[in-house]
Amino acid sequence: QLKLVNPSQYRFEHLVTQMKWRLQEGRGEAVYQIGVEDNGLLVGLSEEEMRASLKTLRRMAEKVGADITVLREREVDYDSDVPRKITEVLVRKVPDNQQFLDLRVAVLGNVDSGKSTLLGVLTQGELDNGRGRARLNLFRHLHEIQSGRTSSISFEILGFNSKGEVVNYSDSRTAEEICESSSKMITFIDLAGHHKYLKTTIFGLTSYCPDFAMLVVSANTGIAGTTREHLGLAMALKVPFFIVISKVDLCSKATVERTVKQLERILKQPGCNKLPLLVNSDDDAVTAAQQFAQSPNITPIFTLSSVSGENLDLLKVFLNILPPLTNSKEQEELMQQLTEFQVDEIYTVPEVGTVVGGTLSSGICREGENLVVGPTDDGKFLRLKVCSIQRNRSACRVLRAGQAATLALGPFDRSLLRKGMVMVSPEMNPTICSVFEAEIVLLFHATTFRKGFQVTVHVGNVRQTAVVEKIHGKDKLRTGEKAVVRFRFIKHPEYLKIGAKLLFREGVTKGIGHVTDL
Repeated sequence: QLKLVNPSQYRFEHLVTQMKWRLQEGRGEAVYQIGVEDNGLLVGLSEEEMRASLKTLRRMAEKVGADITVLREREVDYDSDVPRKITEVLVRKVPDNQQFLDLRVAVLGNVDSGKSTLLGVLTQGELDNGRGRARLNLFRHLHEIQSGRTSSISFEILGFNSKGEVVNYSDSRTAEEICESSSKMITFIDLAGHHKYLKTTIFGLTSYCPDFAMLVVSANTGIAGTTREHLGLAMALKVPFFIVISKVDLCSKATVERTVKQLERILKQPGCNKLPLLVNSDDDAVTAAQQFAQSPNITPIFTLSSVSGENLDLLKVFLNILPPLTNSKEQEELMQQLTEFQVDEIYTVPEVGTVVGGTLSSGICREGENLVVGPTDDGKFLRLKVCSIQRNRSACRVLRAGQAATLALGPFDRSLLRKGMVMVSPEMNPTICSVFEAEIVLLFHATTFRKGFQVTVHVGNVRQTAVVEKIHGKDKLRTGEKAVVRFRFIKHPEYLKIGAKLLFREGVTKGIGHVTDL
């Protein structure tokens, strides 16, 4: 917008309608640049005009029920004596009917790069003591506390209210409080860094469908161990990622710079083809968030410390502005399809019965709805009823496509369920198969890959061992070759979709591809 000084009533109404539409498109968020002409010419406004324009913008936002925060101001060199400025403003709507923006960020990185500690500091609101105190609340098992290594997938939430301030456990007691006072929630999926737990990490990346990935590299060790592998996984699954270099309080400036250079060199390689963007100021963080969402080739790099808290605010600014990947139109299209829920975790809760956790990949799921779950070992689907739904630990009546939640199924027998099942609406005729074909690329293999080879296949939330039945047009495959391969599941049939991304591994063999035929 160029300027919004004292508009007429008619123009004001028009502007408000426009703002409503923009907020709806951006799922509750929009960034306004004031002092820029429609063709993108940076004109700038004088002090007075800027003040009046911001006042109008505030009035517009109040009318729509939104809050505004000034992201940054810039002076423009324009041929005039008066200093002229451009302002960028974030408009965020307080969500009606609890529809907060929900972004899922997977956290990757080598062992001991400080993933859990960084999350602990972000979500608990207090700095670490350098001995790993901040991460104790994230661990789920006793052996994790003893060894200090994450082996399971844990979820942590960080909220931002509509003014862009952080809402975390420092001022709210429970997760429900965080949900109630936030208009944007970021769910961090804390994955394991150790090589031994690679299958858990792959499962986290394929089944929880994260929007973004955060790769944590420790400044003193640089790129080591599983870092490259995790980088490769994020790229294979086409998850846009940004990089955080942690532990800068431990080493000299030169060491940090060396790590940054090392990362930049890897990112610019022809395989990656990314454009690294080092974030040093608030201004950079704002630019990074906007550019990152528009083009996936840009990779922002943050250098921070969880102990001294250095540059932690830049990461918070970045996460606050980060827009969701899908716009409202795509989500509405998904919501009109039939219900389909992926089962990722199964628990038994006293006095509630069986509870399943996972993601609704399409459609809408309401409390009290009748669905069928399957496939069982002999390929059948069983009927069940959804008793109640919880999302981020607070009750919710309706679940929309793309949201993660837990569903209580009442007295349903837990032993009939397993990870990788789906719950779909009864009228859908689900495609189940025990033999499928996929077009694959072999990423790394010690010897040749041939018929009769057994691999563990990951497709979304399905993971099972499969046998290679046939390689079309070839006898065997070597590293880097492409082919269409027929696989057969060993134990039971699974629900697959054509076009689903596929990852397989066996020892040091790794490959990616997509399902072509069932």
